[in-house]
Amino acid sequence: MTTSHYIAGRWVEGQGSDCISVNDPALGQPFAELKAASVAQVDQAVTAARGALPAWKNTSASERAAYLRGFAEQLGQRREALITLQMRNNGKPRHEAEIDLDDAIATFGYYAELAEQLPSKNRDVPLAAPGFSARTRLEPVGVVGLIVPWNFPLVTSAWKLAPALAAGCTVVLKPSEVTPLIEQAYGQIADALELPAGVLNIVNGKAETGAALSNHNGLDKLSFTGSNSVGSQVMRSASAQCRPVTLELGGKSAIVVFDDCDVGQAVEWIVAGITWNAGQMCSATSRLLVQDGIADALLPRLQVALENLRVGNPLTEEVDMGPLTSQAQWLKVAGYFATAREEGLQCLAGGKALDRDGWFVSPTLYADVPKDSRLWTEEIFGPVLCARRFATEEQAIAEANDSRFGLVATVCSADLERAERVADALEVGHVWINSVQAVFVETSWGGTKGSGIGRELGPWGLSAYQSVKHVTRCLG
Repeated sequence: MTTSHYIAGRWVEGQGSDCISVNDPALGQPFAELKAASVAQVDQAVTAARGALPAWKNTSASERAAYLRGFAEQLGQRREALITLQMRNNGKPRHEAEIDLDDAIATFGYYAELAEQLPSKNRDVPLAAPGFSARTRLEPVGVVGLIVPWNFPLVTSAWKLAPALAAGCTVVLKPSEVTPLIEQAYGQIADALELPAGVLNIVNGKAETGAALSNHNGLDKLSFTGSNSVGSQVMRSASAQCRPVTLELGGKSAIVVFDDCDVGQAVEWIVAGITWNAGQMCSATSRLLVQDGIADALLPRLQVALENLRVGNPLTEEVDMGPLTSQAQWLKVAGYFATAREEGLQCLAGGKALDRDGWFVSPTLYADVPKDSRLWTEEIFGPVLCARRFATEEQAIAEANDSRFGLVATVCSADLERAERVADALEVGHVWINSVQAVFVETSWGGTKGSGIGRELGPWGLSAYQSVKHVTRCLG
């Protein structure tokens, strides 16, 4: 049994009723177990964060920046252990696990720089009316709850934790019960850096623990990344207390390939967009819109590329794609394969679970998928790509935008003016042009429509944990 809760600067045993099995998805077997935090322990964590807030928000910006740089350095010192844990608990290939770690390190370094710039953000405000002066202050929003998902542990938590600490907030972090171990590194680093007790608290658990945190009246804000169904529950709890939330939810993103695009390059971008992390990404470009003039050349090449991907255990094999992270997700994706057969979809590649130990599925391509198919409209969260053809630029934009989600999109075209024009017309939060999904900490992350509320990363990620105060003084 693993001790996994970090509350008020101490590691404590869970006192909740749930036991969490931590699995190796490549084997379909548990390798660790921990007991969930109780509702009382969630309350203790929030109380600790509340108690630590006055001192932490009054630390100097340079002192907070030094702590953030310490997190970045300490993550680097734990590099091999964290990469191995990502591979073992998530099933990520090594190159993906390495990028995850580098992303987390870069995030803490970036927000250390922004923290140092905070004093200059508090400034005088020119007024048109005589006889008054005014100044503005950016202040921490307070105690924040952070609930993070299982598909990018360590990374998503860094996207929330680093700007929250930079802003002067204290936090209670709840990792996913599917991947509860890797975020323990943040508690270990807090100990190593002698971060003041209560500034960072970590509670693990299932739905009961998450509900206890999201419903807690001691929070000033909650940031959640996960499914739309749980996100709506988080939003309801926030509305009951008129509490601000940031929600990063689902997607059903499009990749648009015009007929002037190099076929081989387009295949590379398409494969990366649907098979990275075995397609378990809210940003997966799972709807392929391919122009008529290139479709007959592209689809066979894409079929071969997907069939040739090396799928296996990243700890024992050189692989391009690992397993799905949980049995529940494996069963969900298998259910969509069954739906595709019921709908009579044309399967060019994959379409089945693999007959081997662990939670593996084949990279999958369906062609000429109707717009009313469940596979075209619903987020699958697996390496399942649905393709449709289009004739004109206007049709491509209309079909790409015809979704209840609006997270990301990719545009592939040799005509850069057209690519930029299409990117501007797409109703999403982030567009890539002729690229894999490169995410930089300086840019924003978040979507429109049902893909969420608010933005993470960049200066927008920091402002999500700040409130604005103006002080106006009469000079008479």
